[in-house]
Amino acid sequence: MNTTNLMEKITSRKNLLRAYKRVRDNRGAAGIDGMPLDDFPTYLKANWPRIRDELLYDGYTPQPVRRVHIPKPQGGIRDLGIPTLTDRFIQQAVLQVLTPIFDPTFSESSYGFRPGRNAHQAVKKAREYINAGYTTVVDMDVEKFFDTVNHDRLMDRLSKTIEDKRLLKLIRRYLQAGLMDNGVRVQTTIGTPQGGPLSPLLANIVLNELDKELEKRGHRFCRYADDCNIYVRTPRAGERVMQSVTRFIESQLRLTVNQGKSAVDKPSRRQFLSFSFYWNKAGAQICIAAKAKKRLKDKMRALTSRRQNNMPLEDRIDRINQYSRGWIGYFALAEAKSFLEAMDSTLKRRLRMCIWKQWKRVRTRYSNLRTLGMNHTDAIKYANTRKGY
Repeated sequence: MNTTNLMEKITSRKNLLRAYKRVRDNRGAAGIDGMPLDDFPTYLKANWPRIRDELLYDGYTPQPVRRVHIPKPQGGIRDLGIPTLTDRFIQQAVLQVLTPIFDPTFSESSYGFRPGRNAHQAVKKAREYINAGYTTVVDMDVEKFFDTVNHDRLMDRLSKTIEDKRLLKLIRRYLQAGLMDNGVRVQTTIGTPQGGPLSPLLANIVLNELDKELEKRGHRFCRYADDCNIYVRTPRAGERVMQSVTRFIESQLRLTVNQGKSAVDKPSRRQFLSFSFYWNKAGAQICIAAKAKKRLKDKMRALTSRRQNNMPLEDRIDRINQYSRGWIGYFALAEAKSFLEAMDSTLKRRLRMCIWKQWKRVRTRYSNLRTLGMNHTDAIKYANTRKGY
């Protein structure tokens, strides 16, 4: 494929319309310029001819990203870099042109941030390996992967495929655009900040080298972004693979394996994309990881807290439904009937507690219980009870 005139394809009207629609649909927070999405079309109409010329004639300079700290579900902090709307728009346009070039070169065992691939496919493939007798998992965690990608190695990989020097320089400028943290500009010499449309593709390009090495060694593995599980037959083989793959990652990719989070163990004792496994007569089955269950319980507990006594019941239920629909949609792959039934029972009980607190006075409680169909004697009894909620 000819890759010498990619900037013309990136700035074509058809590609830009697709990119704009994607940025608009994704919405997202503002970058360092504070521009809201509603103002972006007017800004683009007035400034795009200038920006397009800068892109085509190698004069465009991206703005720094806005650093945002968000808590990780497992604990700790994840640093996100939020680009301006203009840079998100340009990155999305670049992504749409580069994906058809690079995606066919990626491994069949890579599932993250790729068209037509998702986490459910990765988990199903992992179960397939386990049922085939590969019952030991080498669970590898790359420490702060997005923050530690080596720019020179990444650009070297890109230059072997991309011949358009303008595009290579633009990507290098995005990597080195820096970030704003509490009003202070910080230079970036390593890493691809999470938050921009282009970062996942660049991450897959970096880790594709790991995939090819694992394939060359004949390993069975599933990788989703920087989560990589390798499946082997015995713990002894797992320890050997852990040591050799760690050496490859640290010496060849210049990344660091997090020894505290990586392990060789049974799949039932590890989690992969918030799923885990258990065994029955039919073999390995997919279940929800214990930490994911705890996160749901904590979230539901917060949404049904009696301290938020001024929140209307309808708003509370809407928030619960909004969160639970997304959660159930993601974990629909797992066997979780008894857990969800228990959660449903708990939610109903906690909502009744919220309602009971909102009623407050004995007279209100008696009147509402009677309205709901309770007889006079029981309504008097419960309205006057001194027991807890």
